[in-house]
Amino acid sequence: MNGNFLPISRQDMENRGWTEVDFVYVTGDAYVDHPSFGHAIISRLLEAHGYRVGIIPQPDWKDKNSICVFGEPRLGFLVTAGNMDSMVNHYSVSRKRRKTDAYTPGGVMGLRPDYACIVYGNLIRQTYKKTPVILGGIEASLRRLAHYDYWSDRLKRSILLDSGADMISYGMGERSIIEIADGLASGIPIEELTYIDGTVVKVKDRKRIYDADFLPSYEELLSDKRNYAESFYTQYLNTDAFNGRRLAEPYSDHLFVVQNPPSKPLSTQEMNDIYDLPYQRTYHPSYEAKGGIPAVSEIRFSLISNRGCFGGCSFCALTFHQGRIVQVRSHDSLLREAQAMTNEKDFKGYIHDVGGPTANFRHASCEKQLKTGVCQKRQCLFPKPCPNLDADHSDYVSLLKKLREIPGVKKVFIRSGIRFDYLLADTRKDFLRELCEYHVSGQLKVAPEHVASPVLKLMGKPEHRVYGQFAEQFKKMNEALGKKQYLIPYLMSSHPGSTLREAVELALFCRDLGYMPEQVQDFYPTPSTLSTCMYYTGLDPRNMRPVYVPKSPHEKAMQRALIQYRNPKLYDLVYEALRRTGRMDLVGYGPNCLIRPKGESHHSKMRNRAHGTRADGKRQADRRKPQKRKTIRNIHKKK
Repeated sequence: MNGNFLPISRQDMENRGWTEVDFVYVTGDAYVDHPSFGHAIISRLLEAHGYRVGIIPQPDWKDKNSICVFGEPRLGFLVTAGNMDSMVNHYSVSRKRRKTDAYTPGGVMGLRPDYACIVYGNLIRQTYKKTPVILGGIEASLRRLAHYDYWSDRLKRSILLDSGADMISYGMGERSIIEIADGLASGIPIEELTYIDGTVVKVKDRKRIYDADFLPSYEELLSDKRNYAESFYTQYLNTDAFNGRRLAEPYSDHLFVVQNPPSKPLSTQEMNDIYDLPYQRTYHPSYEAKGGIPAVSEIRFSLISNRGCFGGCSFCALTFHQGRIVQVRSHDSLLREAQAMTNEKDFKGYIHDVGGPTANFRHASCEKQLKTGVCQKRQCLFPKPCPNLDADHSDYVSLLKKLREIPGVKKVFIRSGIRFDYLLADTRKDFLRELCEYHVSGQLKVAPEHVASPVLKLMGKPEHRVYGQFAEQFKKMNEALGKKQYLIPYLMSSHPGSTLREAVELALFCRDLGYMPEQVQDFYPTPSTLSTCMYYTGLDPRNMRPVYVPKSPHEKAMQRALIQYRNPKLYDLVYEALRRTGRMDLVGYGPNCLIRPKGESHHSKMRNRAHGTRADGKRQADRRKPQKRKTIRNIHKKK
């Protein structure tokens, strides 16, 4: 491997002959120098532009000296919560504390604070009052304007205000961070850098805000949830780099948070340059004694081939973070990385994934996107594929073939999401054959999410019949190839719009499929998604129509239990849900029933079997092998 890890201590810095660093990068993750980690990309990119970066991974937020490792940086502090929102990292959807943290040495939980960006930002401000602080990463990006916070169950201000930071670099950040660094290096004060695309800044004088659309004030958002729904939809319509406008959110007459338009997407050459930087491709060696970083095992032998997603699922934050325009790396760049993998001592011949947010997106959905941007009020795939959609897998198929031919590669898996409606829209069908023949290992995970039409519409997912068509074609292709491979559907309970009736419909799908998922994803209201806006406001922000939202923990437990109706521990919840929905026809002994009548325990079933009694009380035929009767004649014969 080329290069070394960046400094994580003063001794590391001095060993390089440095007396100071330009930027101190504070991250809630352990230091992993791999392009799957945002801090690795940004720090290596700054290094490539001549800036000196020191990294403080997981500082002790209870000790203000923990961020003084390198002293005061020449240009500023960069702060991120890590690859995940710290609250999602810490808590399940039921708000229970998780037991492990895959981004921490040994998987130990508790080495980063809740609301990490806010805590780190204020920790820095205790010592360095005037030093520029720039937030980045998923947590800051999705909280850049006023947002609903599920964990406190309230509307919060922009994270820029609560963290004490000067600026947010939102989205992927490669373009904006270099402009910020160059601006600071040239002597421009941080408060004057208000014009950079892909950033959010504070402005105190309304007259200095130009060419902007003003959102409702924070006070107006608090006063009426409808105001928030309207404000959020305005933000949603301005997430594209080509047609997104500047937005201003007032907090008082003398304080405004201004979101500049998103940064332009990267070209293929720019993507190549970023992924060709001298990453060490693993965690810092200081973590070895603690068991390493669990998350590395998932990404070490995987390839990131694209970013951005035009799928447009309502519950996904990708529209706000990476955008809808797909950006890709070239074949040569990916092949170089794959060949380098084969030289690593732990490589066993298996590339675990070749993909991104959606594996089978390898180009923009249509030609006009790279000139005029995505359609503001139309989706590429929902409610059905757009007539302008370029559904073509030929580039992806070609890439996969080249990867399979690399000496030392035994198998190339695809574990990123496959968008099956996009696959069906491709009339060539060559990708489906390639997928089934070479890139599935027994099971393929796909995400229909639900089956009920009202829920699917709110999710932005295709009609259930589309998934049925894909399942049938997948089955036929495997039969033609002589393979036994199966689909594993991801399902979601309690999404806005899902009543208990829709949850029963989902349970019947599982019954007919003969499948009970071991895990069910209960809808998680994370910041900056359409679905979270629905959850908070009870309105669909696209049309302002009321939306039913299951919020009570008990109802959510029933919806989740219905999908796992075979689990005896969930019997009472399933029974109550069926009783409430008037579906007691699904309680009984027939083949279409979900559960048995109440009161019949496992012991009573065993007792019935022992007495030759069927579950419905009738005698059943004795199917045991006939035995000779112990008559007196037989006994005398034995003697």
